[in-house]
Amino acid sequence: MKRLLVIGIGAGDPDHLTLQAVKAIAATDVFFIVDKGEIKHELIQLRLDLIAEHGRRPYRIAEARDPERDRTAPAYTAAVEDWRSRRSLACEALIRDELGAGETGAFLVWGDPAVYDSTLAILDEIRRRGNVAFDVEVVPGISSVAALTARHRIGLTQVGRPTHLTTGRRLAEQGPTADDMVVMLDAHNSFTGLDDFHIYWGAYLGTPDEILVSGPVPEVGERIRRLRAEARDRKGWIMDTYLLRRRSPEDR
Repeated sequence: MKRLLVIGIGAGDPDHLTLQAVKAIAATDVFFIVDKGEIKHELIQLRLDLIAEHGRRPYRIAEARDPERDRTAPAYTAAVEDWRSRRSLACEALIRDELGAGETGAFLVWGDPAVYDSTLAILDEIRRRGNVAFDVEVVPGISSVAALTARHRIGLTQVGRPTHLTTGRRLAEQGPTADDMVVMLDAHNSFTGLDDFHIYWGAYLGTPDEILVSGPVPEVGERIRRLRAEARDRKGWIMDTYLLRRRSPEDR
């Protein structure tokens, strides 16, 4: 049986690796990398650096090109499902052709594999097709959410209050649904106008390019929009997240 490891490698700091992740990398025969193109080559290099430091030779690296996703399609969910299905075919080919019986392969996943990452769902789709058999083990990692709250020195939750994990798209569509909301995948600054909230924002968490901003949305919202646009133009990509926390009446 082929064995697959899905290893959470943290939000960007090489020191985010847990001891379990270090051991898993050392136990891997083949590392699978799905290349998103030249713009995000920096993310590939960070993975290669971790492999070089903690992998045990002779290991192999197998790469595939990530299929393009239609970001203009009006049906967002259908577009994501179509992209995920095409990506699963690329990953299936890697597992089938590059991983031998009895060997261990690994996908290195940013943050934690269970938090807004498609790898586990893709592997489930591959298994359902039944063309290649493998066992899966998951190694949890430090998520961008954990890195964000640590860097801002705040707690994720408050006594007696729920915390809602959502996306920028959902926030824009539904508005605030809780007093504490973690927002990911927000390309359109959906916090705009939420003047009753304090925002804790972070981009490129754990990397040398890390940017942190916090404060009431009316006071820091424009600064975040400007910094985000400048960083994306400079690097060609951005990974950011933020926590919105409703301010008490006396703080407004």
